Amino acid sequence: MDSAAPYLTGLAAPSTSGSVPGVFTGLAHTVGCVIAYWWVSAVSAIALWVASELAVRRLARKASAERMALELMPSRHFDPSLEEIFRRGVQLARASTSMPWWAPRRTKAVQIRLRADGTAPLRYRIEGPAGGERLLSITPFGPDVTVNRARPIVDKPRKHTVRAEFILRGKPTSPLREVPLTPDPPQPLIDAVADLRAELGDLAEIRLDIQRAPKWALRARRLQLMAHARRQERREAQRAARWMRQDATGIEDSLTWHLQQLLTGKRGGGGRRLVMPPVPRRVDPQEALGKLAEDDHLVRVQLLVMCASNTQGRAEARLAQLQAALDVFGGGSRWAMRGWRVGPWRFGADRWPSQRGFARRWDLGHCQPPRPNWVRLDELTGLLKPPTAHCRLPLLAGDLPTFEHGNPELLLQGIYRGPDGRRRLVATYAKETLFEVAVGKAGGGKTERALAQAIGWAHAGGGLMFVDPHRDSWPRALPFLAHDHLMERIALIDLNANGRHPQVASWNPIGMHQGQTAHEVVEAVTDAYASALGWDDASAPRALTILTSSLAVLVAVNEAACQAGRPGDQATIFHVRALLADPAFRFAALAAVEGRLDHETRSWWQTVFPTLPADAFAVVLNPIARLAANPVTRAFLGQPAGVYNIRAAMDHRMIVWVCPGGNGPTDRLITALLARDLLRAVRSRRDTPEDQRVPFRPYFDELITLTGAAPETIAAMFEDFRKYKVHIHGMTQLLARLPQPVRLSLIQNASTLATTAGSRSAVAPITAEWGDQPGPDAVAALDRFEHYMSLTVHGRRVGPARISGPHLDEVFADQARPGRAAELEQSARATAGTAPLEELTARAADQLTRVSDFLAQQAPTMSAVRLQKGRYQ
Repeated sequence: MDSAAPYLTGLAAPSTSGSVPGVFTGLAHTVGCVIAYWWVSAVSAIALWVASELAVRRLARKASAERMALELMPSRHFDPSLEEIFRRGVQLARASTSMPWWAPRRTKAVQIRLRADGTAPLRYRIEGPAGGERLLSITPFGPDVTVNRARPIVDKPRKHTVRAEFILRGKPTSPLREVPLTPDPPQPLIDAVADLRAELGDLAEIRLDIQRAPKWALRARRLQLMAHARRQERREAQRAARWMRQDATGIEDSLTWHLQQLLTGKRGGGGRRLVMPPVPRRVDPQEALGKLAEDDHLVRVQLLVMCASNTQGRAEARLAQLQAALDVFGGGSRWAMRGWRVGPWRFGADRWPSQRGFARRWDLGHCQPPRPNWVRLDELTGLLKPPTAHCRLPLLAGDLPTFEHGNPELLLQGIYRGPDGRRRLVATYAKETLFEVAVGKAGGGKTERALAQAIGWAHAGGGLMFVDPHRDSWPRALPFLAHDHLMERIALIDLNANGRHPQVASWNPIGMHQGQTAHEVVEAVTDAYASALGWDDASAPRALTILTSSLAVLVAVNEAACQAGRPGDQATIFHVRALLADPAFRFAALAAVEGRLDHETRSWWQTVFPTLPADAFAVVLNPIARLAANPVTRAFLGQPAGVYNIRAAMDHRMIVWVCPGGNGPTDRLITALLARDLLRAVRSRRDTPEDQRVPFRPYFDELITLTGAAPETIAAMFEDFRKYKVHIHGMTQLLARLPQPVRLSLIQNASTLATTAGSRSAVAPITAEWGDQPGPDAVAALDRFEHYMSLTVHGRRVGPARISGPHLDEVFADQARPGRAAELEQSARATAGTAPLEELTARAADQLTRVSDFLAQQAPTMSAVRLQKGRYQ
């Protein structure tokens, strides 16, 4: 036993002592090899990274090919609550993960695209995984937002393009500023692109990618922030201790300290003061982590911006405007452009090496946000929804087209001043502008705007009728219509009879020489009388019956005269008196048209008429007597075959200017006759196929005067004329003074609703239709020729927008021909068939004789026919 022990011990000792140097030698050799051949490890690591990156990019491209796009269209009254917006944000965050399991993290994101390219103030699109389409199609906003499947956008190349990526600067745990919902948070962004000009190739787009980050990334970020907070706290504690020691040393070396020691007798006995350094305080996680302390509704975001233009400098200026707009969201942290500046150069997304990565993320929709870009959903409230009702949107050419002289598809509306100060003539599409209503005080510019619109429509080849009781519009429009291609289409019906030798046109409301239908003519004239005089079946049933039966006989007489080839022998409305009061004329008329009258009318004349007392006719004859007492109306209505034919004017694109002459009882009756005849003529277009009906535009100035004579007729026009391609434009100072049927029809059917300045009470009914945006106070303070108006373009309402009324001398300066004004007036009167007032008055006085002679010639023939019929029975 003893002899073996030394042997065993001797054997073990060399082995143990030799292994330790061997291990160290091996480690040293390994380290030496690594140092000598470091490039092998580096190349291996790089190769592994490149291979993994290529694989990830290939999978990412495949996943990006399965993305979908939705476009959100808000209504005018879209006004979401904070809760609705927050719920939308939760939907977006949830939809960002709707990808296959193999999809890389960079593809798991939802992108909000805010785009301005001239077609709309700001288009709002959502792009993301195809699996999230069903989730995103139904929004918490309800019917106030329409969600449509969007097609891919293909941009034409622009000459100048700038790009930028934004990163959160400032304290990384601080939130962005809480921006209120009123005014709308995207308003600064919309203002930044408000002066965009599509014709110059301007384009601006903002893309916000939202991505739900993995838990490990959030934990790593929190650990990093906590470590940074602890280091900061230790530095602060060390700094405080250093200052405390310096303060203590300074006190002990001061003269005051030494004097105190001498006076108290404590020299050299006390030693130095003991200084206790401050202990670093415990770091509060809530305070250190800030908005990253909670897991709920925390996302990572990537903000990319691209601006382009075909004009040098405009893209750079647009990017600067958008950068300033994003500053509005800045609070404890703010959006800043990523990169660095060296003198006049900026190295960022537009330069190597960042440009290629930016292009890849932009084209494929990949989300690789910078490390600081952590936000909570409530910080993105302003960008999680389309623009709301509190957003002020500019009017672009795509919203309101630019007026072009001579274009029959456009209707001039006024001058719009853009945010950049540029002024352009704006228009609506003629086929969509069915009815227009303009309200405002006298002299505010209603008539001037209507004249500009009518003149533009006339030069484009359209037909119109301008009814102006005061005649002021005719001399104003005269120089701008004095063109050869317009003169043959213009007719002037002027009942003011101005000048030493006045000339008047003529019209027979009951004439049959223009091919009218007999019962429609009777109905139109009777309704005109009833409307002007306030008759109805309850208040004046007998007067209506007498007038209807009388007109039926006279219209039958005129029909017989036209069939006999003698339109010059037709009766006029003034012959109602002879028919009721002259037995000989009545007997001859009834005998001549007995075969043309229906049984009920003949029976009335045979049985009822003889029982009527003489004073029963006064209510019918008095208005006719007033018309006959006025030489102008006597001459205008007393001709057998008048030239005025509004149906022919519509079909041949005529320009008819009608000036009734005033607003007295007689003038109101004339206006009622003209209005009812217009209604009859328009309704008669039912005999023409819809695609062959020529558009026609009546303009009614001073609706208060016109509707006082024919309220129901005017209301019926605003209700029915659209079907026959006749579109009315009405102007009035006060809506409240219009009859209720007219007022209701105007507001209900108006494609364009405009108002100039006026009293608050006068403009309040108009602003109420706009939801008091703008309110009556803003409208009442408008300058002259300024309008607020809502228009209809592509089937949707645009505005109310502030638009300046066009001034004829400015807009149509090139069309002015003042030297030919007299020639145009002479041509317009000739087209209307005017004649000297004395001549027409004399002819009207002799017309009863001509009609009696015609009836006398017809009576023997009719008697012979009756005898012959009796013979063959």
